[in-house]
Amino acid sequence: MPLIPEEPQIHEKAQGPRATPASGRTAPTPRPVPGPRPAAPPRPGRPGPVRPAPPAQRASRDTAAAAQPGPSGPTAPATPEATSAAPQIQLIPATPDGALDAAEEAVDLLLDSGRTPGDVLVITTGELHPWAAHELSFGDAAYWAQHDAGDDVFYTDAAVADRAASRAVVVVALNGGPEAAAVTALTVAHLRAGALLIVCGDPQRINSVLGAGV
Repeated sequence: MPLIPEEPQIHEKAQGPRATPASGRTAPTPRPVPGPRPAAPPRPGRPGPVRPAPPAQRASRDTAAAAQPGPSGPTAPATPEATSAAPQIQLIPATPDGALDAAEEAVDLLLDSGRTPGDVLVITTGELHPWAAHELSFGDAAYWAQHDAGDDVFYTDAAVADRAASRAVVVVALNGGPEAAAVTALTVAHLRAGALLIVCGDPQRINSVLGAGV
């Protein structure tokens, strides 16, 4: 009877290193991705609402192209501020001693409601606002350079308010001064206000001045 040769067997030592299954491989170390941008700092000199910047996101080319208006695309609707012929007038009763505090509260409410600091101009008729007095101590040129920057609430006096540019909201504080200062402040404020004019003072005096001088 012929002998059947046995098939050669490969021992485990000769088989070489076994391949590690995919499920057992170590995952690559994830790379750090950019996080959200830091929050924008509050406006200088006064505490304001912190408005964080949106996180950086990559948009596809198709999305970016669709966001760009084409030559035949619809135009953006006009805002109420652009279409309004005259600003809305709001009266806040206050004594001459409390008019400046009332104006400050009005500014805070405006910023809390979403207005940017550069939208607001404040005009005083009596004592200068502390911010204006501080900035004027560095010189007239530096003071008006802050106005030209247009990135913060600007405080000025009725005597020089006609040098200020138009802003969306103008706040007038009747905190003393002669009657001529109130007439000048309200006249200039009515011309400079694009959407809203807020007047802090005695209502009878405001109505008499607005009726006669504006």
